[in-house]
Amino acid sequence: MEPRILARAEHPISRRDIDANVLKVLYRLAGAGFDAYLVGGGVRDLMLSRKPKDFDVATSAHPQQVRDLFRNSRLIGRRFRLVHVFFGRQNVEVATFRKQAEAVADTDDPLIRLDNTFGTPEEDAFRRDFTVNALFYSPQTFQVVDFPGGVDDLEARLIRTIGDPELRMREDPVRMMRAVRFAAKLGFEIEPATRAAIGRHRADLDKASVPRLVDETYKTLGQPEAAHALVLMEELGLLDHVIPILAAHLKSRGATLAEQPAVRNMAALGRSIGSGLSPDHSIVLAALMLDLYRDEHRRERGDPRRIDLLGALRARGFARGDTEQMRLILEAFA
Repeated sequence: MEPRILARAEHPISRRDIDANVLKVLYRLAGAGFDAYLVGGGVRDLMLSRKPKDFDVATSAHPQQVRDLFRNSRLIGRRFRLVHVFFGRQNVEVATFRKQAEAVADTDDPLIRLDNTFGTPEEDAFRRDFTVNALFYSPQTFQVVDFPGGVDDLEARLIRTIGDPELRMREDPVRMMRAVRFAAKLGFEIEPATRAAIGRHRADLDKASVPRLVDETYKTLGQPEAAHALVLMEELGLLDHVIPILAAHLKSRGATLAEQPAVRNMAALGRSIGSGLSPDHSIVLAALMLDLYRDEHRRERGDPRRIDLLGALRARGFARGDTEQMRLILEAFA
């Protein structure tokens, strides 16, 4: 498949907007004869004239070859080796191009995959989750390389899976949360077939890796657009499988989602994050649970409707330390 290639005059990316240490890594890899691109969310954000939070590099060099090029680097990972190149406290993550995951023989469970095989740039692009996250930028040619149609989806402001959305959501249910995170962050719509697949397979979140799901929940709700993300989670039925006690609480109220105290609290938290706050997990949980906590606090101790908030959160994988700190914060509002 021939990619769409945008020349320098056809996109807004400038090397001035790319971290100097990332450029050093890219240039050294290219100077050693390897293909090397800036990839993923960094390219997406630069295409939208946003400042990326971080930058990732993909290359044809194998991990040990990258390690040999950079004395200030370290191999990490067991299942798939990555290289972190260190510049003081900063590290630049370098990954070798790899292929789309393949199903393990003798099973039809798409969660069981073999995905540690090196590949080409095209194969690497098509194994990624959403089209807008699969753009490559070359600082040597100044070109943006688009295999799956991400440029068109950026222009249409759509979050769309690469390939069959039914399969992509089944093989990694956490992608449903990632779709919400990116839609909220960018102010995009979730493309209809992708949204329909989320609706059909949302219960697969119950089979997802619990630590990964909790981590993605914090990323989704710990951003400036936290209120929008919470509304999307509830509208798509994801909250029922991530924090069911909160989903039930929201459904029990008569107000529209946008008017719910929990959503307003997340909007306030989001504004603080947008102003530079980096909240720890307990603060995110406290903003989410404050309205529910106040309802519970008003109930008599023997009321059968009372909920063990901490126990319910821990049962969904939220850490004891985070929930205990949340409790202290909530008690200050009682």
